[in-house]
Amino acid sequence: MIKQVFKTILNVIPRPLLIRASYFVRPVLALALKGDTFTDPIDGKSFRTFLPYGYGTQRNNVLSPSTLSLERHRLLWLYLKNETSFFSKPLKVLHFAPEQAFYKRFRNQNNLSYTTTDLESPLADVKADICNLPFEDNAYDVIFCNHVLEHIPNDTKAMQELYRVLKPGGMAVLQIPQDLNREVTFEDDSITDRTERAKIFGQYDHVRVYGRDYFDKLRAIGFKVDAVDYTAKFTPEEIERYCLAKGELVPVCYK
Repeated sequence: MIKQVFKTILNVIPRPLLIRASYFVRPVLALALKGDTFTDPIDGKSFRTFLPYGYGTQRNNVLSPSTLSLERHRLLWLYLKNETSFFSKPLKVLHFAPEQAFYKRFRNQNNLSYTTTDLESPLADVKADICNLPFEDNAYDVIFCNHVLEHIPNDTKAMQELYRVLKPGGMAVLQIPQDLNREVTFEDDSITDRTERAKIFGQYDHVRVYGRDYFDKLRAIGFKVDAVDYTAKFTPEEIERYCLAKGELVPVCYK
């Protein structure tokens, strides 16, 4: 029942409205599910269960009630915290389609000059087309563009723009939903029906399924790519407690 309710909400209510509504719903969910079985490393709060999530097939126990983080958000947070100077070094940051799990935390970091951008998100400082960015060359130390490129018809142009605005020596984290069993990315522009897109691409507004060749495509743009299997750093017990997706790769790219 809960799965079906969440699935219906995700597929019917526009994402900008979901973002606004979540600010009121989140405290209620966090209080109702308080426990000690699973822990969100982003805020350190623990719960008896996490929530299901998914536009098509629902994944159990993946959405944190307090931060609304998913597996990929928690994994990235742990990577940034443990392996980088992101939380201490002065950095100029550009964040595409900012995730609620990160938005306020990054905004409140005194070490960051933090800009958000998107075409639709109410959290965006700058409304911009990722294929035609209004930013100068070599402008940002860090770029976050997570689960965006699978929505963009011309992802090559988008990648070129990301590379253009990243500073030499800068870092870009470019997460996407990826089928690691698939060697070659699949896309078909003729598939426009929402139901068919959801069935084939995994979500109604996705236009491709990325395969293992994603990293080579980034390299062809000019990025130096490190496909980090960061879950390998954790014990099975930690992976379960943090509700991470074992084997998920974090694409950490450099210029």
